[in-house]
Amino acid sequence: MIVKPDGWRKGSGYFIKPANPPLSAADSDSKYRSAPERISRDTEYRIPPYPGVVSTSWLSMTLKAAAFLALLTFGTLGLSTARCTVHEVAGCYPDLLEVGAEELVAGLESGAWTSVELTKAYILRIKETNPVLRAVTEINPDALSIAAALDVERANGTIRSALHGIPMLIKNNIATNDQMNNTAGSYSLLGAKVPHDATVASKLRNAGVVLLGKSNLSQWANFRSSNSSNGWSAHGGQVTGAYYPNMDPSGSSSGSGVSSSIGLAFAALGTETDGSIVSPSSANNVVGIKPTVGLTSRSLVIPISEHQDTVGPMARSVSDAAYVLSIIAGKDENDNYTRAQPWDAPPDYTQALNFSSLRGARIGIPRNGFTQGPTDQPIFDAFDAAIRILKNAGATIVDNANFSAWDELVTDDDAIRGNGTIVLEADFISNLASYLSQLTSNPNNIRSLSDEANFTHHTTLEEYPNRNTAVWEQSLSLGYNISDSRFWEAYQYSFSFGGEGGVLGALKVHNLDALVLPTNYSPRVPARAGLPIVTVPMGFYPSNTTVVESRRGLVTVGPNIPLVISLFL
Repeated sequence: MIVKPDGWRKGSGYFIKPANPPLSAADSDSKYRSAPERISRDTEYRIPPYPGVVSTSWLSMTLKAAAFLALLTFGTLGLSTARCTVHEVAGCYPDLLEVGAEELVAGLESGAWTSVELTKAYILRIKETNPVLRAVTEINPDALSIAAALDVERANGTIRSALHGIPMLIKNNIATNDQMNNTAGSYSLLGAKVPHDATVASKLRNAGVVLLGKSNLSQWANFRSSNSSNGWSAHGGQVTGAYYPNMDPSGSSSGSGVSSSIGLAFAALGTETDGSIVSPSSANNVVGIKPTVGLTSRSLVIPISEHQDTVGPMARSVSDAAYVLSIIAGKDENDNYTRAQPWDAPPDYTQALNFSSLRGARIGIPRNGFTQGPTDQPIFDAFDAAIRILKNAGATIVDNANFSAWDELVTDDDAIRGNGTIVLEADFISNLASYLSQLTSNPNNIRSLSDEANFTHHTTLEEYPNRNTAVWEQSLSLGYNISDSRFWEAYQYSFSFGGEGGVLGALKVHNLDALVLPTNYSPRVPARAGLPIVTVPMGFYPSNTTVVESRRGLVTVGPNIPLVISLFL
Protein backbone atom coordinates (compact mmCIF):
# COMPACT_ATOMS: atom_id res chain seq x y z
CA MET A 1 0.00 0.00 0.00
CA ILE A 2 1.21 3.50 -0.80
CA VAL A 3 1.26 5.78 2.21
CA LYS A 4 0.97 9.49 1.56
CA PRO A 5 3.54 11.24 3.76
CA ASP A 6 1.38 14.32 4.26
CA GLY A 7 -1.86 12.66 5.37
CA TRP A 8 -3.22 11.18 8.56
CA ARG A 9 -5.19 8.39 7.01
CA LYS A 10 -4.97 6.35 3.86
CA GLY A 11 -7.61 4.96 1.61
CA SER A 12 -8.96 6.28 -1.64
CA GLY A 13 -8.40 9.87 -0.52
CA TYR A 14 -7.27 12.33 2.11
CA PHE A 15 -8.69 15.43 3.65
CA ILE A 16 -6.34 16.49 6.47
CA LYS A 17 -2.77 17.71 6.27
CA PRO A 18 -1.02 17.85 9.65
CA ALA A 19 1.09 20.78 10.71
CA ASN A 20 4.17 18.55 10.63
CA PRO A 21 4.79 15.29 8.75
CA PRO A 22 4.17 12.09 10.73
CA LEU A 23 7.21 10.64 12.49
CA SER A 24 8.39 8.16 9.86
CA ALA A 25 11.62 7.07 8.28
CA ALA A 26 10.06 5.22 5.39
CA ASP A 27 6.71 4.41 3.91
CA SER A 28 5.53 1.07 5.20
CA ASP A 29 3.75 -1.67 3.30
CA SER A 30 3.22 -3.84 6.35
CA LYS A 31 -0.29 -3.15 7.59
CA TYR A 32 -1.97 -6.17 6.09
CA ARG A 33 0.92 -8.54 6.44
CA SER A 34 0.92 -12.29 6.28
CA ALA A 35 -0.02 -14.35 9.30
CA PRO A 36 2.66 -15.42 11.82
CA GLU A 37 4.84 -18.32 10.76
CA ARG A 38 4.10 -20.26 13.93
CA ILE A 39 0.61 -21.56 13.27
CA SER A 40 -1.61 -24.37 14.42
CA ARG A 41 -5.11 -25.29 13.35
CA ASP A 42 -5.60 -28.59 15.10
CA THR A 43 -7.62 -27.16 17.99
CA GLU A 44 -10.97 -25.41 18.10
CA TYR A 45 -12.07 -23.88 21.36
CA ARG A 46 -15.55 -23.86 22.79
CA ILE A 47 -16.89 -21.64 25.54
CA PRO A 48 -20.35 -20.94 26.90
CA PRO A 49 -21.28 -17.28 26.68
CA TYR A 50 -21.75 -17.29 30.44
CA PRO A 51 -22.91 -19.63 33.22
CA GLY A 52 -26.02 -21.63 32.42
CA VAL A 53 -25.79 -21.30 28.64
CA VAL A 54 -25.03 -24.24 26.37
CA SER A 55 -21.58 -24.19 24.76
CA THR A 56 -21.12 -22.64 21.34
CA SER A 57 -18.21 -22.54 18.90
CA TRP A 58 -15.77 -19.81 19.86
CA LEU A 59 -13.22 -17.62 18.09
CA SER A 60 -10.86 -20.02 16.39
CA MET A 61 -12.72 -20.44 13.09
CA THR A 62 -13.83 -16.82 13.03
CA LEU A 63 -10.29 -15.52 13.53
CA LYS A 64 -9.03 -17.82 10.80
CA ALA A 65 -11.70 -16.62 8.42
CA ALA A 66 -11.16 -12.99 9.35
CA ALA A 67 -7.41 -13.20 8.87
CA PHE A 68 -7.73 -14.86 5.48
CA LEU A 69 -10.47 -12.50 4.35
CA ALA A 70 -8.51 -9.41 5.42
CA LEU A 71 -5.38 -10.50 3.61
CA LEU A 72 -7.12 -11.49 0.39
CA THR A 73 -9.55 -8.57 0.38
CA PHE A 74 -6.72 -6.10 0.49
CA GLY A 75 -4.96 -8.07 -2.19
CA THR A 76 -7.96 -7.55 -4.48
CA LEU A 77 -7.78 -3.83 -3.75
CA GLY A 78 -4.21 -3.71 -4.95
CA LEU A 79 -2.71 -3.57 -1.47
CA SER A 80 0.41 -5.42 -0.50
CA THR A 81 1.12 -7.79 2.38
CA ALA A 82 4.88 -7.29 2.14
CA ARG A 83 6.77 -6.60 5.36
CA CYS A 84 8.75 -3.45 6.02
CA THR A 85 12.36 -3.92 7.11
CA VAL A 86 12.89 -0.47 8.63
CA HIS A 87 13.56 -2.12 12.02
CA GLU A 88 16.82 -3.54 10.67
CA VAL A 89 18.44 -0.10 10.60
CA ALA A 90 19.48 1.39 13.93
CA GLY A 91 18.15 4.90 14.46
CA CYS A 92 15.41 4.36 11.88
CA TYR A 93 11.87 4.76 13.16
CA PRO A 94 8.62 3.04 12.14
CA ASP A 95 5.74 4.62 10.27
CA LEU A 96 3.18 4.80 13.06
CA LEU A 97 0.37 4.86 10.53
CA GLU A 98 1.25 1.35 9.38
CA VAL A 99 3.42 -0.48 11.86
CA GLY A 100 2.20 -3.66 13.57
CA ALA A 101 3.21 -5.60 16.64
CA GLU A 102 5.77 -7.87 15.04
CA GLU A 103 7.68 -5.02 13.42
CA LEU A 104 7.59 -2.96 16.63
CA VAL A 105 8.96 -5.89 18.60
CA ALA A 106 11.63 -6.58 15.97
CA GLY A 107 12.81 -2.97 16.28
CA LEU A 108 12.93 -3.22 20.06
CA GLU A 109 14.89 -6.46 19.87
CA SER A 110 17.38 -5.11 17.34
CA GLY A 111 17.88 -1.83 19.19
CA ALA A 112 16.49 0.24 16.32
CA TRP A 113 14.31 2.02 18.89
CA THR A 114 13.38 1.82 22.55
CA SER A 115 10.03 1.75 24.30
CA VAL A 116 10.68 5.29 25.50
CA GLU A 117 11.26 6.45 21.92
CA LEU A 118 8.11 4.71 20.73
CA THR A 119 6.09 6.22 23.53
CA LYS A 120 7.42 9.71 22.78
CA ALA A 121 6.58 9.23 19.11
CA TYR A 122 3.00 8.18 19.85
CA ILE A 123 2.54 11.09 22.27
CA LEU A 124 3.74 13.52 19.60
CA ARG A 125 1.33 11.97 17.11
CA ILE A 126 -1.57 12.33 19.55
CA LYS A 127 -0.70 15.99 20.15
CA GLU A 128 -0.47 16.54 16.41
CA THR A 129 -3.90 15.11 15.56
CA ASN A 130 -5.99 15.56 18.68
CA PRO A 131 -6.92 19.24 18.23
CA VAL A 132 -9.00 18.17 15.20
CA LEU A 133 -10.01 14.54 15.78
CA ARG A 134 -10.27 14.51 19.61
CA ALA A 135 -9.69 10.77 19.74
CA VAL A 136 -7.76 10.79 23.02
CA THR A 137 -9.16 12.20 26.27
CA GLU A 138 -5.89 12.19 28.20
CA ILE A 139 -2.32 10.94 28.00
CA ASN A 140 -0.95 8.91 30.89
CA PRO A 141 1.49 11.15 32.84
CA ASP A 142 3.39 7.98 33.82
CA ALA A 143 3.72 6.59 30.29
CA LEU A 144 7.37 7.55 29.76
CA SER A 145 8.51 6.29 33.15
CA ILE A 146 6.69 3.00 32.55
CA ALA A 147 8.36 2.69 29.14
CA ALA A 148 11.77 3.41 30.68
CA ALA A 149 11.32 0.67 33.27
CA LEU A 150 10.30 -1.77 30.53
CA ASP A 151 13.41 -0.85 28.54
CA VAL A 152 15.52 -1.73 31.58
CA GLU A 153 13.74 -5.06 31.88
CA ARG A 154 14.38 -5.83 28.21
CA ALA A 155 18.07 -4.95 28.60
CA ASN A 156 18.23 -7.37 31.54
CA GLY A 157 16.63 -10.15 29.51
CA THR A 158 13.16 -9.94 31.06
CA ILE A 159 10.41 -10.11 28.46
CA ARG A 160 6.91 -10.23 29.91
CA SER A 161 4.99 -11.00 26.71
CA ALA A 162 4.99 -10.60 22.95
CA LEU A 163 3.85 -6.98 23.46
CA HIS A 164 6.52 -6.01 26.02
CA GLY A 165 7.17 -2.26 25.75
CA ILE A 166 4.44 -1.54 23.16
CA PRO A 167 2.10 1.45 23.81
CA MET A 168 -1.68 0.99 23.75
CA LEU A 169 -4.73 3.14 24.48
CA ILE A 170 -7.73 2.02 26.49
CA LYS A 171 -11.28 3.35 26.37
CA ASN A 172 -12.25 5.97 28.93
CA ASN A 173 -14.57 3.63 30.78
CA ILE A 174 -11.86 1.13 31.76
CA ALA A 175 -10.49 2.08 35.18
CA THR A 176 -6.84 2.45 36.08
CA ASN A 177 -5.49 3.04 39.56
CA ASP A 178 -3.05 5.77 38.55
CA GLN A 179 -3.09 9.46 37.63
CA MET A 180 -5.58 8.97 34.79
CA ASN A 181 -9.31 9.50 35.15
CA ASN A 182 -12.08 7.05 34.30
CA THR A 183 -15.15 9.09 33.49
CA ALA A 184 -17.21 7.49 30.69
CA GLY A 185 -16.99 11.01 29.26
CA SER A 186 -18.79 12.72 32.16
CA TYR A 187 -17.46 15.44 34.47
CA SER A 188 -19.32 13.74 37.31
CA LEU A 189 -16.55 11.13 37.69
CA LEU A 190 -13.59 13.44 37.16
CA GLY A 191 -11.21 12.85 40.05
CA ALA A 192 -12.94 9.64 41.20
CA LYS A 193 -10.58 6.84 42.22
CA VAL A 194 -10.74 3.06 42.09
CA PRO A 195 -9.12 0.55 44.47
CA HIS A 196 -7.13 -1.12 41.70
CA ASP A 197 -6.90 -1.38 37.93
CA ALA A 198 -9.68 -2.92 35.92
CA THR A 199 -8.67 -6.54 35.33
CA VAL A 200 -8.09 -6.07 31.60
CA ALA A 201 -5.88 -3.03 32.31
CA SER A 202 -3.97 -5.01 34.92
CA LYS A 203 -3.41 -7.84 32.45
CA LEU A 204 -1.96 -5.39 29.92
CA ARG A 205 0.34 -3.88 32.56
CA ASN A 206 1.51 -7.30 33.67
CA ALA A 207 2.24 -8.17 30.04
CA GLY A 208 4.52 -5.14 29.75
CA VAL A 209 2.18 -3.03 27.64
CA VAL A 210 2.60 0.73 28.09
CA LEU A 211 -0.81 2.19 28.98
CA LEU A 212 -0.46 5.32 26.89
CA GLY A 213 -3.75 7.04 27.73
CA LYS A 214 -7.53 7.00 27.58
CA SER A 215 -9.42 7.13 24.29
CA ASN A 216 -12.54 9.26 23.95
CA LEU A 217 -15.98 7.68 23.57
CA SER A 218 -19.65 8.30 23.11
CA GLN A 219 -20.62 9.46 26.58
CA TRP A 220 -21.79 6.67 28.89
CA ALA A 221 -21.15 4.30 25.98
CA ASN A 222 -24.12 5.78 24.09
CA PHE A 223 -26.50 5.08 26.98
CA ARG A 224 -27.68 8.55 27.95
CA SER A 225 -29.36 10.49 25.15
CA SER A 226 -31.82 9.98 22.34
CA ASN A 227 -30.45 13.02 20.48
CA SER A 228 -26.68 13.04 20.97
CA SER A 229 -23.99 12.02 18.45
CA ASN A 230 -21.54 9.17 18.11
CA GLY A 231 -18.21 10.06 19.66
CA TRP A 232 -19.36 13.02 21.75
CA SER A 233 -18.62 13.24 25.45
CA ALA A 234 -18.68 16.23 27.74
CA HIS A 235 -15.21 15.42 29.07
CA GLY A 236 -13.61 14.65 25.71
CA GLY A 237 -15.51 16.64 23.08
CA GLN A 238 -16.56 15.37 19.66
CA VAL A 239 -14.48 12.63 18.03
CA THR A 240 -14.43 12.69 14.23
CA GLY A 241 -13.13 10.11 11.78
CA ALA A 242 -10.15 10.72 9.51
CA TYR A 243 -11.54 9.61 6.15
CA TYR A 244 -13.75 12.61 5.42
CA PRO A 245 -14.24 16.07 6.94
CA ASN A 246 -16.44 15.95 10.04
CA MET A 247 -16.89 12.21 9.63
CA ASP A 248 -19.08 10.29 12.07
CA PRO A 249 -16.64 7.95 13.90
CA SER A 250 -19.45 5.66 15.03
CA GLY A 251 -19.52 4.52 18.63
CA SER A 252 -19.33 4.06 21.39
CA SER A 253 -15.63 3.08 21.20
CA SER A 254 -15.12 6.04 18.87
CA GLY A 255 -11.70 7.22 20.02
CA SER A 256 -10.35 3.67 20.09
CA GLY A 257 -11.36 3.19 16.46
CA VAL A 258 -9.92 6.48 15.24
CA SER A 259 -6.73 6.07 17.31
CA SER A 260 -6.04 2.61 15.94
CA SER A 261 -6.81 3.78 12.42
CA ILE A 262 -4.32 6.66 12.31
CA GLY A 263 -1.54 5.24 14.46
CA LEU A 264 -2.02 7.05 17.78
CA ALA A 265 -1.16 3.71 19.38
CA PHE A 266 -0.38 0.20 18.21
CA ALA A 267 -3.94 -0.81 19.19
CA ALA A 268 -6.70 0.11 21.62
CA LEU A 269 -9.27 -1.52 23.85
CA GLY A 270 -12.96 -0.94 23.28
CA THR A 271 -16.11 -2.15 24.97
CA GLU A 272 -19.34 -3.40 23.43
CA THR A 273 -22.89 -3.92 24.57
CA ASP A 274 -24.47 -3.84 21.11
CA GLY A 275 -22.14 -2.72 18.30
CA SER A 276 -19.74 -0.48 20.21
CA ILE A 277 -16.57 -2.29 19.08
CA VAL A 278 -17.54 -3.56 15.65
CA SER A 279 -19.34 -0.42 14.47
CA PRO A 280 -16.48 2.06 15.10
CA SER A 281 -14.05 -0.54 13.78
CA SER A 282 -16.14 -0.59 10.63
CA ALA A 283 -16.25 3.18 10.30
CA ASN A 284 -12.51 3.54 10.82
CA ASN A 285 -11.19 0.66 8.70
CA VAL A 286 -9.74 -1.44 11.49
CA VAL A 287 -10.18 -4.95 12.84
CA GLY A 288 -12.44 -5.27 15.87
CA ILE A 289 -12.98 -8.34 18.03
CA LYS A 290 -16.07 -8.42 20.23
CA PRO A 291 -15.45 -11.43 22.49
CA THR A 292 -18.09 -13.69 23.97
CA VAL A 293 -19.46 -12.24 27.21
CA GLY A 294 -17.30 -13.91 29.87
CA LEU A 295 -14.10 -14.32 27.85
CA THR A 296 -12.71 -10.99 29.10
CA SER A 297 -13.33 -9.51 32.54
CA ARG A 298 -15.54 -6.43 33.00
CA SER A 299 -14.38 -5.82 36.58
CA LEU A 300 -14.03 -2.03 37.13
CA VAL A 301 -15.24 -1.23 33.64
CA ILE A 302 -18.07 1.32 33.80
CA PRO A 303 -21.04 -0.84 32.79
CA ILE A 304 -24.27 -0.83 30.90
CA SER A 305 -25.27 -4.49 31.08
CA GLU A 306 -23.58 -7.43 32.76
CA HIS A 307 -25.49 -9.70 30.36
CA GLN A 308 -24.16 -8.02 27.19
CA ASP A 309 -21.02 -6.00 28.04
CA THR A 310 -17.63 -7.23 26.88
CA VAL A 311 -14.12 -5.82 26.34
CA GLY A 312 -12.11 -6.42 23.18
CA PRO A 313 -9.25 -5.19 20.96
CA MET A 314 -9.33 -2.81 18.00
CA ALA A 315 -6.24 -2.87 15.76
CA ARG A 316 -5.07 -2.51 12.17
CA SER A 317 -4.62 -6.24 11.54
CA VAL A 318 -6.21 -9.48 12.71
CA SER A 319 -2.91 -10.72 14.10
CA ASP A 320 -2.40 -7.55 16.17
CA ALA A 321 -5.90 -7.86 17.60
CA ALA A 322 -5.26 -11.55 18.34
CA TYR A 323 -2.10 -10.68 20.29
CA VAL A 324 -4.08 -8.31 22.49
CA LEU A 325 -6.98 -10.73 22.98
CA SER A 326 -4.57 -13.45 24.09
CA ILE A 327 -3.43 -11.14 26.91
CA ILE A 328 -6.75 -9.79 28.16
CA ALA A 329 -8.75 -13.05 28.00
CA GLY A 330 -9.01 -15.27 31.04
CA LYS A 331 -10.77 -15.94 34.31
CA ASP A 332 -11.21 -13.30 36.98
CA GLU A 333 -12.56 -13.87 40.47
CA ASN A 334 -14.12 -10.40 40.30
CA ASP A 335 -16.28 -11.30 37.27
CA ASN A 336 -18.19 -14.53 37.77
CA TYR A 337 -19.12 -14.72 34.08
CA THR A 338 -15.48 -15.56 33.31
CA ARG A 339 -15.65 -18.68 35.46
CA ALA A 340 -17.48 -20.52 32.67
CA GLN A 341 -14.27 -20.67 30.62
CA PRO A 342 -13.27 -24.31 30.05
CA TRP A 343 -9.54 -23.67 30.54
CA ASP A 344 -7.29 -22.43 33.33
CA ALA A 345 -5.40 -20.19 30.90
CA PRO A 346 -6.79 -18.89 27.59
CA PRO A 347 -5.33 -20.03 24.27
CA ASP A 348 -2.91 -18.07 22.12
CA TYR A 349 -5.29 -16.73 19.49
CA THR A 350 -2.47 -15.88 17.09
CA GLN A 351 -2.13 -19.61 16.50
CA ALA A 352 -5.50 -19.62 14.71
CA LEU A 353 -4.23 -17.50 11.81
CA ASN A 354 -3.67 -19.64 8.75
CA PHE A 355 -4.16 -19.16 5.01
CA SER A 356 -5.56 -22.65 4.51
CA SER A 357 -7.86 -22.76 7.51
CA LEU A 358 -11.09 -22.11 5.58
CA ARG A 359 -10.93 -25.31 3.58
CA GLY A 360 -14.08 -27.22 4.40
CA ALA A 361 -15.53 -24.52 6.65
CA ARG A 362 -19.30 -23.94 6.39
CA ILE A 363 -20.22 -20.26 6.57
CA GLY A 364 -23.82 -19.12 6.45
CA ILE A 365 -25.45 -15.90 5.26
CA PRO A 366 -28.61 -15.02 7.23
CA ARG A 367 -30.26 -13.01 4.46
CA ASN A 368 -33.26 -12.03 6.56
CA GLY A 369 -30.87 -10.20 8.90
CA PHE A 370 -30.33 -7.31 6.51
CA THR A 371 -32.22 -5.28 3.95
CA GLN A 372 -30.78 -2.90 1.40
CA GLY A 373 -31.26 0.83 1.95
CA PRO A 374 -30.87 3.67 -0.55
CA THR A 375 -27.15 4.18 0.15
CA ASP A 376 -26.22 0.52 0.68
CA GLN A 377 -25.31 -0.66 -2.84
CA PRO A 378 -21.54 -0.23 -2.30
CA ILE A 379 -21.84 -2.25 0.91
CA PHE A 380 -23.58 -5.12 -0.90
CA ASP A 381 -21.14 -5.01 -3.82
CA ALA A 382 -18.18 -5.27 -1.43
CA PHE A 383 -19.96 -7.97 0.58
CA ASP A 384 -20.53 -10.08 -2.55
CA ALA A 385 -16.85 -9.72 -3.45
CA ALA A 386 -15.87 -10.83 0.05
CA ILE A 387 -18.11 -13.89 -0.22
CA ARG A 388 -16.35 -14.85 -3.45
CA ILE A 389 -13.02 -14.63 -1.61
CA LEU A 390 -14.30 -16.96 1.11
CA LYS A 391 -15.47 -19.43 -1.55
CA ASN A 392 -12.13 -19.30 -3.35
CA ALA A 393 -10.42 -20.01 -0.04
CA GLY A 394 -12.28 -23.30 0.23
CA ALA A 395 -15.27 -22.36 2.37
CA THR A 396 -18.73 -23.67 1.63
CA ILE A 397 -21.20 -20.77 1.63
CA VAL A 398 -24.71 -21.62 2.81
CA ASP A 399 -27.09 -18.90 1.66
CA ASN A 400 -30.33 -18.05 3.45
CA ALA A 401 -29.12 -19.50 6.75
CA ASN A 402 -31.75 -17.29 8.33
CA PHE A 403 -32.61 -16.32 11.89
CA SER A 404 -35.82 -18.11 12.83
CA ALA A 405 -36.95 -15.43 15.33
CA TRP A 406 -35.94 -12.42 13.23
CA ASP A 407 -39.44 -11.00 12.90
CA GLU A 408 -40.03 -11.31 16.64
CA LEU A 409 -36.72 -9.56 17.35
CA VAL A 410 -37.64 -6.67 15.05
CA THR A 411 -40.98 -6.33 16.81
CA ASP A 412 -39.21 -6.34 20.18
CA ASP A 413 -36.73 -3.70 19.02
CA ASP A 414 -39.52 -1.49 17.69
CA ALA A 415 -41.53 -1.63 20.90
CA ILE A 416 -41.43 1.37 23.23
CA ARG A 417 -40.07 -0.94 25.89
CA GLY A 418 -39.28 -4.35 24.50
CA ASN A 419 -37.60 -7.20 26.35
CA GLY A 420 -34.15 -6.19 25.10
CA THR A 421 -34.67 -2.64 26.36
CA ILE A 422 -35.82 -3.90 29.77
CA VAL A 423 -32.61 -5.96 30.09
CA LEU A 424 -30.40 -2.95 29.41
CA GLU A 425 -32.39 -0.58 31.62
CA ALA A 426 -32.54 -2.88 34.63
CA ASP A 427 -28.93 -3.94 34.23
CA PHE A 428 -27.75 -0.33 34.02
CA ILE A 429 -29.57 0.68 37.20
CA SER A 430 -28.05 -2.22 39.16
CA ASN A 431 -24.62 -2.46 37.51
CA LEU A 432 -23.84 1.28 37.61
CA ALA A 433 -24.64 1.40 41.33
CA SER A 434 -22.34 -1.58 41.86
CA TYR A 435 -19.46 0.15 40.03
CA LEU A 436 -19.96 3.41 41.93
CA SER A 437 -19.97 1.56 45.26
CA GLN A 438 -16.41 0.42 44.61
CA LEU A 439 -14.94 3.91 44.21
CA THR A 440 -12.45 4.86 46.91
CA SER A 441 -12.88 8.55 46.11
CA ASN A 442 -16.09 10.01 44.71
CA PRO A 443 -15.80 13.83 44.65
CA ASN A 444 -19.33 14.46 43.38
CA ASN A 445 -20.92 11.77 45.57
CA ILE A 446 -22.46 9.93 42.61
CA ARG A 447 -24.00 6.77 44.05
CA SER A 448 -26.77 5.91 41.62
CA LEU A 449 -28.27 6.67 38.24
CA SER A 450 -30.56 9.21 39.92
CA ASP A 451 -27.51 11.02 41.31
CA GLU A 452 -25.87 11.02 37.89
CA ALA A 453 -29.00 12.38 36.21
CA ASN A 454 -29.24 15.17 38.78
CA PHE A 455 -25.56 16.11 38.26
CA THR A 456 -25.99 16.15 34.49
CA HIS A 457 -29.13 18.29 34.66
CA HIS A 458 -27.37 20.92 36.78
CA THR A 459 -23.93 21.02 35.14
CA THR A 460 -23.54 23.30 32.13
CA LEU A 461 -20.56 21.34 30.75
CA GLU A 462 -22.77 18.29 30.30
CA GLU A 463 -24.73 20.17 27.58
CA TYR A 464 -28.14 19.32 29.00
CA PRO A 465 -30.84 19.74 27.69
CA ASN A 466 -29.26 20.20 24.25
CA ARG A 467 -28.25 16.57 24.67
CA ASN A 468 -31.03 14.99 26.68
CA THR A 469 -31.10 12.16 29.21
CA ALA A 470 -34.08 10.33 27.72
CA VAL A 471 -32.44 6.91 28.06
CA TRP A 472 -31.89 7.43 31.79
CA GLU A 473 -35.38 8.79 32.34
CA GLN A 474 -36.90 5.71 30.75
CA SER A 475 -34.59 3.44 32.74
CA LEU A 476 -35.55 5.10 36.02
CA SER A 477 -39.24 4.82 35.14
CA LEU A 478 -38.92 1.04 34.82
CA GLY A 479 -39.39 0.76 38.57
CA TYR A 480 -37.33 -2.38 39.17
CA ASN A 481 -33.84 -3.81 38.75
CA ILE A 482 -32.28 -7.19 38.02
CA SER A 483 -33.49 -8.71 41.29
CA ASP A 484 -37.11 -8.64 40.07
CA SER A 485 -38.70 -11.70 38.46
CA ARG A 486 -39.98 -9.50 35.63
CA PHE A 487 -36.38 -8.86 34.64
CA TRP A 488 -35.61 -12.57 34.40
CA GLU A 489 -38.64 -13.16 32.20
CA ALA A 490 -37.58 -10.32 29.87
CA TYR A 491 -34.01 -11.62 29.76
CA GLN A 492 -35.11 -15.12 28.78
CA TYR A 493 -37.12 -13.73 25.86
CA SER A 494 -34.30 -11.40 24.81
CA PHE A 495 -31.67 -14.12 24.95
CA SER A 496 -33.77 -16.43 22.80
CA PHE A 497 -33.73 -13.89 19.95
CA GLY A 498 -29.95 -14.16 19.78
CA GLY A 499 -29.71 -17.80 20.83
CA GLU A 500 -32.01 -20.51 19.45
CA GLY A 501 -33.98 -17.98 17.44
CA GLY A 502 -30.84 -16.29 16.17
CA VAL A 503 -27.17 -17.20 15.89
CA LEU A 504 -27.15 -20.50 17.80
CA GLY A 505 -30.21 -21.77 15.99
CA ALA A 506 -28.85 -20.90 12.55
CA LEU A 507 -25.53 -22.59 13.31
CA LYS A 508 -27.28 -25.74 14.51
CA VAL A 509 -29.93 -26.04 11.81
CA HIS A 510 -27.50 -25.49 8.94
CA ASN A 511 -24.48 -27.24 10.52
CA LEU A 512 -22.33 -24.10 10.24
CA ASP A 513 -19.00 -22.99 11.61
CA ALA A 514 -19.80 -19.28 11.38
CA LEU A 515 -22.13 -16.66 9.96
CA VAL A 516 -21.22 -13.61 7.89
CA LEU A 517 -22.92 -10.24 7.40
CA PRO A 518 -21.96 -6.69 6.51
CA THR A 519 -20.91 -5.11 9.81
CA ASN A 520 -23.70 -2.52 9.64
CA TYR A 521 -26.17 -5.35 10.20
CA SER A 522 -24.19 -7.68 12.43
CA PRO A 523 -24.37 -6.54 16.10
CA ARG A 524 -28.02 -6.74 17.16
CA VAL A 525 -28.65 -10.50 17.04
CA PRO A 526 -25.41 -11.71 18.71
CA ALA A 527 -25.75 -8.94 21.33
CA ARG A 528 -28.90 -10.49 22.76
CA ALA A 529 -27.05 -13.71 23.62
CA GLY A 530 -23.59 -12.29 24.39
CA LEU A 531 -22.02 -13.93 21.33
CA PRO A 532 -18.75 -12.95 19.58
CA ILE A 533 -18.08 -11.01 16.37
CA VAL A 534 -14.92 -10.31 14.38
CA THR A 535 -15.04 -7.47 11.86
CA VAL A 536 -12.48 -6.80 9.12
CA PRO A 537 -12.21 -4.11 6.40
CA MET A 538 -13.53 -4.90 2.92
CA GLY A 539 -13.42 -1.65 0.94
CA PHE A 540 -14.55 1.98 0.70
CA TYR A 541 -17.49 3.96 -0.57
CA PRO A 542 -16.82 5.18 -4.15
CA SER A 543 -15.37 8.64 -4.67
CA ASN A 544 -18.64 9.87 -6.18
CA THR A 545 -20.81 8.84 -3.21
CA THR A 546 -23.42 11.38 -2.16
CA VAL A 547 -22.77 12.70 1.34
CA VAL A 548 -25.30 11.80 4.05
CA GLU A 549 -25.20 13.60 7.41
CA SER A 550 -26.60 12.78 10.84
CA ARG A 551 -28.93 15.14 12.66
CA ARG A 552 -25.92 16.81 14.27
CA GLY A 553 -24.08 17.26 10.99
CA LEU A 554 -21.62 14.37 11.14
CA VAL A 555 -21.00 12.62 7.82
CA THR A 556 -22.24 9.03 8.02
CA VAL A 557 -21.94 8.15 4.31
CA GLY A 558 -19.49 9.76 1.92
CA PRO A 559 -16.61 9.33 -0.49
CA ASN A 560 -13.83 6.99 0.70
CA ILE A 561 -15.51 6.12 4.02
CA PRO A 562 -14.71 2.47 4.87
CA LEU A 563 -16.89 -0.61 4.39
CA VAL A 564 -16.45 -3.64 6.66
CA ILE A 565 -17.62 -7.25 6.92
CA SER A 566 -18.35 -9.23 10.12
CA LEU A 567 -18.06 -12.91 10.93
CA PHE A 568 -19.69 -14.33 14.04
CA LEU A 569 -20.57 -17.64 15.61
